[in-house]
Amino acid sequence: MGAEGGGRDDYDLVVIGGGPTGENLADRARAGGLSVALVESELVGGECSYWACMPSKALLRPVAALADARRVAGSREAAAGRLDAAAVLARRDGFASHWHDEGQVGWLASAGIDLVRGHGRLDGERRVTVDTPGGGRRTLTARHAVAVCTGTRAALPDLPGLAGARVWTSREATSAQEVPGRLAVVGGGVVAVEMATAWRALGSEVTLLVRGGGLLDRTEDFAGQLVSDGLRAAGVDVRLGVSVTAVHRESAGAGALALDLSDGTRLPADEVLFATGRRPATADLGLDTVGLEPGGWIETDDTGRATGVPAGWLYAAGDVNHRALLTHQGKYQGRVFGGVIADRAAGRPLDLAPWGRSVATADHAAVPQVVFADPEVAAVGRTLQEARDAGLRVRAVDYDLGSVSGAALYADGYRGRARAVVDLDREVLVGVTFVGPGVAELLHSATVAVAGEVPLARLWHAVPAYPTISEVWLRLLETYRG
Repeated sequence: MGAEGGGRDDYDLVVIGGGPTGENLADRARAGGLSVALVESELVGGECSYWACMPSKALLRPVAALADARRVAGSREAAAGRLDAAAVLARRDGFASHWHDEGQVGWLASAGIDLVRGHGRLDGERRVTVDTPGGGRRTLTARHAVAVCTGTRAALPDLPGLAGARVWTSREATSAQEVPGRLAVVGGGVVAVEMATAWRALGSEVTLLVRGGGLLDRTEDFAGQLVSDGLRAAGVDVRLGVSVTAVHRESAGAGALALDLSDGTRLPADEVLFATGRRPATADLGLDTVGLEPGGWIETDDTGRATGVPAGWLYAAGDVNHRALLTHQGKYQGRVFGGVIADRAAGRPLDLAPWGRSVATADHAAVPQVVFADPEVAAVGRTLQEARDAGLRVRAVDYDLGSVSGAALYADGYRGRARAVVDLDREVLVGVTFVGPGVAELLHSATVAVAGEVPLARLWHAVPAYPTISEVWLRLLETYRG
């Protein structure tokens, strides 16, 4: 096992999609004793490794480091220059492995997982056909299960002129080799905010076009407002309530792009990034051969089984099942579902308790996410409105992060906010949001509190170190107790 391409055609498990989700699922199933083939049409390691998480955060880390230095008297005076764009892009290239996957391929081999390169499609029950790079075709048969881990692709709107305009999606935004003079960013979500932050700091004149009335509409309202304030302070032109009606690109030169806007104006740009959502990568996956709709999401139960395929052999993990479109959640599902597949194949009993090892319950109530803007947004669980919509009797407990001693030491004039959403009937946290510089590393403590349903009476005895930003936990509890 482990040879690229391999020679065998029958396996216990066939995994379609070699991103982080597919890798984790394959690894856990292999550790459980199954033979596994992993089918990948592009680079092993997937979107996260080459066009999303790793390159985007490599672009954003120097921005945060410089911003933090400028927030403190003494270091501020030493950090008066600009980012070295060439050095930032070169470092980014290293974190994207220069868009080569030899390291990931070697890991698969060491784990005993066969890599089959090519485009895989379902071909009826437990069968996957693979169109290989050399023009051939292989048919793989799975004795126990097939797992679809193909993720998502950027969703582009249907606009006049868009098809031939060579616009950026998230892939181009994270892999571009030159800094555009003028960059238009369309969207108000995480990708739009992060890429506006990064490219502005690298020297682009950035205009952020948001159809709605604010940024980050799936977070607490104050998060989007603080991020909007931060972008504007950095020089980003944030325009709310504006949409694009048409795209024009007349040549390949600078300034060849223009956007017609809903307010009747025209915006010139050198590049335009459409960060307007994601769609499942299932259009050419053979879903119709197993009774599912091509191009749609694959719904699953908490053990990963596709609910629309009664025989129970088809699984879907990661973004493609639409449970939580985040890399860490996909990896979590991969670990859970890979173990489930191995246990079912071996006839071992599953642990289906509410927080058992055989169910992906964290996708419902304890999903963490960080937006690496300036300020950062770190959130887990439900917002106040989501909790109310779920019928919970809740109370929001807010605290000014700038009033915490550790935050005041972290940055002069620290500006930020924390919110804990408390289920009043059980006195546990169902959601936590932090906004401010350096708050990303606070998030796991909040995730443990939410996922573990730690009673507030017990959380009171988790003493934060002084003076750190984590002291906000004490202040939130004190505010709740009154």
